[in-house]
Order: sequence, then C-alpha cells, then structure tokens
Amino acid sequence: MLTVTSVNVNGLRAAAKKGFVEWLAETSADVLCLQEVRAEPGQLPQAAGAPEGWHAVHAPSAAKGRAGVSLYTRREPDAVRVGFGSAEFDATGRYVEADLPGVTVASLYLPSGEVGTERQDEKYRFMDEFLVYLKALRERAAADGREVLVCGDWNIAHAEADLKNWRANRKSSGFLPEEREWLTRVLSPGDGGYVDVVRALHPETEGPYSWWSYRGRAFDNDSGWRIDLQTATKGLADRALKGFVERAATHEERWSDHAPVTVVYDL
Repeated sequence: MLTVTSVNVNGLRAAAKKGFVEWLAETSADVLCLQEVRAEPGQLPQAAGAPEGWHAVHAPSAAKGRAGVSLYTRREPDAVRVGFGSAEFDATGRYVEADLPGVTVASLYLPSGEVGTERQDEKYRFMDEFLVYLKALRERAAADGREVLVCGDWNIAHAEADLKNWRANRKSSGFLPEEREWLTRVLSPGDGGYVDVVRALHPETEGPYSWWSYRGRAFDNDSGWRIDLQTATKGLADRALKGFVERAATHEERWSDHAPVTVVYDL
C-alpha cells in the first residue's frame, strides 16, 4: 500500500504551533506533499522541517515568505527535481517532484490569481507551461514503466460540485470558465491524460471540500472549495482504494485553512 497526503499548510511555521507537528506524529502517510510552506528550511523548527523518520525535500520561493512546496517521504527518493524547466517559475516555490519505486510524486502550488490583475495573467502563463510539462512527464514515465502522481493546491474548482457557492463565484478566480476548461484538458484522456483521483472515487458527491475561508462561518457551514487534488496517471488512479479529506472536528482544531487530502493506493 502507498498512502499519500497533500495539504496546503498556510505557513508551516504557524501550522507547527497550531497542531501540525502533532498531526504529523500520528499520520500513517508514506508520502506527504506540502504547499505554501512560506519559509526557508533553516527557518523551520526541526519537528516540522526535518522530522525524524522522514526524508524532507524543500523548494522555497526566491521571494521570502511566499509560496514554497515540500515533499516528505518515509524512504529516501531515488531522485529529486525542483521546478519543471520554466525560466519564470522554477525559483518561485511552486513545484517539486521525487522518484520512488514505480512512481513519480510531485507537490504543486499553482498560483491563485485575481481577476483583472497581473496575478491572473501570471496564473495563465503558469498553466500554459505546466500543461505542456505534465504531458511530457506522463509520456516519459510511461516509457520507463512508471506512474505519476501530482498532488497539491491547484487553485481551481473544476465543477459545480467542487464548491458550495458556485453561482456567486462564476466570475471569481478559481472558477472562471477558462480555468475550468484548462483543468478539463489536464483530466482528458486524449490530452493531459490524468485522473482526479478523489472525484473518481466519489463521483456523485458534493465536495468533499478541502479549503474554507477563515471569514464568517464558512468552516462550520461547510461552505468550502475542493481545490486540493491528487491527479494521477490512469494506471495508478485505478489502484486507488479510498480517498478522503481529513477535516478537523472543530474550527478551533484547524492548523490551516486547508485540510489534508489523503488517498490510499494498492501498489
């Protein structure tokens, strides 16, 4: 079995003080993908940044206090790569991948965007480059007899079932038609060739949501978004046994505005 968990920690130093370290000590995951770490490795407490029993790989952003992705694995990876060959984005803490036996696992933090601003243009540039890379990665892996799993905060809700208030967000970044069409391409067998694993396991479910705003009572009302995805090549997706969101019992017990998304694969 291979258990993989992905979570946007919303600042790992802050999360470490709120319960992340305790959660990490209890998790049964074999691989952990983190996003929005927002710290250099040397700034992290050891229990969070270099925990015992894990091999940790960090890819911080050159812009201090921004973005940052990490990969924790129980066994030492055969190889690690930071970035995806992008002159614009490889130093921005958005992507890291590691080779494990039979599978390449990646942690992704796709830009969030904001309608009518340069941030949205940046998001589109990232998306354009990244889809090309995703297809090439899948093809290379297939040639080597390997599967691919890209986990992370994709910052796009693909369908109406992926956010509670979809009607009010039709013109919001994260649910724009062009963003959703791009994700459809990623998930198309004839194009990107990846599978949204949790959605495949729960095809008729609203959610399960993985992010809730800290504003108002979004968490208590389960008024969330499903933007944290595990996307896999078909061979691996077909071996997914169960997938679920590790939603905190109460608002006070949250250590991030996102919740961990966990999938168990039968390898």
